[in-house]
Amino acid sequence: MSQKMRAAVLYADWDPKPDFKLGAKDIEGRQTYLGSKVWRNPRVVIEERDIPKPGPGEVLIEVKACGICGSDVHMAQPDEQGYIWYPGLTGFPAVLGHEFSGVVVEAGPGAINKATNRPFKGGEEVCAEEMLWCGRCQPCADGYPNHCERLDEIGFNVDGAFAKYIVVPDRVVWSLEPLKERYQGMELFLAGSLVEPTSVAYNAVIQRGGGIKPGDNVVICGGGPVGLAACAILKRQGAARVILSEPEPARAELGLKMGADYVINPLKEDFVHRVLEITDGYGAKLYLEATGLPTVVYPQIEQVIWEARGLNATVVVVARADAKMPVTGEVLQVRRAQIVGAQGHSGEGTFPRVIQSMATGMNMLPLITKQITLDEVPENLVTLRTDRKECKITVRLDKE
Repeated sequence: MSQKMRAAVLYADWDPKPDFKLGAKDIEGRQTYLGSKVWRNPRVVIEERDIPKPGPGEVLIEVKACGICGSDVHMAQPDEQGYIWYPGLTGFPAVLGHEFSGVVVEAGPGAINKATNRPFKGGEEVCAEEMLWCGRCQPCADGYPNHCERLDEIGFNVDGAFAKYIVVPDRVVWSLEPLKERYQGMELFLAGSLVEPTSVAYNAVIQRGGGIKPGDNVVICGGGPVGLAACAILKRQGAARVILSEPEPARAELGLKMGADYVINPLKEDFVHRVLEITDGYGAKLYLEATGLPTVVYPQIEQVIWEARGLNATVVVVARADAKMPVTGEVLQVRRAQIVGAQGHSGEGTFPRVIQSMATGMNMLPLITKQITLDEVPENLVTLRTDRKECKITVRLDKE
């Protein structure tokens, strides 16, 4: 094995805004939980890196496929002052990429495959969680690893999978064996790379949103990969009407393939009127905010909740945004509604349930609308800032 590999690395300047205060979990000059307030002048370069070695309890994976996430785009996207858009945990320089699948090459001492409860042998097809939870802090002990007090994130503050190889702890590695009856060859790895973003949607609408009962209506705002994955999940759960709000025609059409029954173009139609019309005035049980534009989208959701005959609506906020939502408490009180936030995907059996759903017919492959090489990562990160015709652009590393 060559001792070097090529990787897409994001660099940025540590230049905190005047109102920024170093937090207890921040590291001066290296890491912050408030990325958009600190990092400036992001740039992505393809460079050579050392191939990592697995330590005790770790696994070396040869990456086959890795999707570009909206967070990758926003970490590499400067605003008018040069600060990155992404508001969360970040530590640069770091290799980007976290939606990946591949093959186990080598395992460190004590690294166990959950599929067999035995040490990894090598050659196993796997995917991995993006959130590296410690398992020892209070949130982890309480069953909330997404909110780990020592959280690291692949491709955010530790090196990610836009590279030929990656090392991860065995606790976040999941076997793709159940998918092999339905997918073969490269399709297996493309499907495997979609487990992570689909798990983000699953965590949002099932774990945090509480799911639905068969016959309930749902509204998904935003036809990106997470919003479209939510369409598939909720239709599979028995939603009577899955309503997708999405202005981009290509994504709207894809939404219908993924499980949406109706699509609203909020730029050309009255969102509130159409949701009430489609649901016979009852509104929806669950609303997903997956646009990242809460100041625009939430007031419309709130108006539907206020005017609808149905009670007990849940609004789940999954898109990351450095913005305050204009919430009217009276609407939540009178209509017995609630707002919940959703972060990440780990815990409560999310990954294995998504894998089993995909293995038994929930086909997520249509989300991938373009496949690229590692060299094309920087230009496609720029393209995705404004071009919404593509849904999921996936980097293939099988020929690197």
